[in-house]
Amino acid sequence: MPTRILLADDHAIIRQGLRALLEKHGFQIVAEASDGQEVLRAVMEANPDVAIVDISMPVLNGVDTARELKKCSPKTKVILLTQHDEEQYVTESLRAGVKGYVLKSQAGSDLVHAIQEVCRGSVYLSPRISRAVVDAYLSKSYVAADPLSGRERQVLQLVGEGKSTKDIATHLGISVKTAESHRARLMKKLDIHETASLVRYAIRNGLIQP
Repeated sequence: MPTRILLADDHAIIRQGLRALLEKHGFQIVAEASDGQEVLRAVMEANPDVAIVDISMPVLNGVDTARELKKCSPKTKVILLTQHDEEQYVTESLRAGVKGYVLKSQAGSDLVHAIQEVCRGSVYLSPRISRAVVDAYLSKSYVAADPLSGRERQVLQLVGEGKSTKDIATHLGISVKTAESHRARLMKKLDIHETASLVRYAIRNGLIQP
């Protein structure tokens, strides 16, 4: 049986390119998605072996999508596609349960190998990822974990994307009052009290792109 793949990127042309590459190597594309929430729904419906997810997606970014999949579909291996090779992105992704971390600049040569490795139970990192990053992760000397809960990170990302509290409530299926409560808690935890500063924090931590 061919390996069943879900592709997630908010740019259709990138998904088309990945589909062509992977189908050429015998993989089966069973679903596509353009944001993190679509990924969660599609995984529950299609039950793919591997989800290839862009790290920078609207509504729910790739790292938080991986966290959710780890809970709701642990058999699905997550491979992140990203342009970031900095330590904070790699270690946070590994903590979230990501099994493959592939740089977009090397996706053409790396992605097929990454799928094969994660399906064997290994963790795959693009060769350009610094050995120092891996050593830092293994020695637990990396940056402290994000203080925010998963829901608070989702709210922060949506704030960074310019969504109003009402829009956030609608996106997440919660009441406006609950959305306001999440926003107040995350601001207190981060000791940040202005929206502009929240946006800068979200950018620094990879939740949104500048």
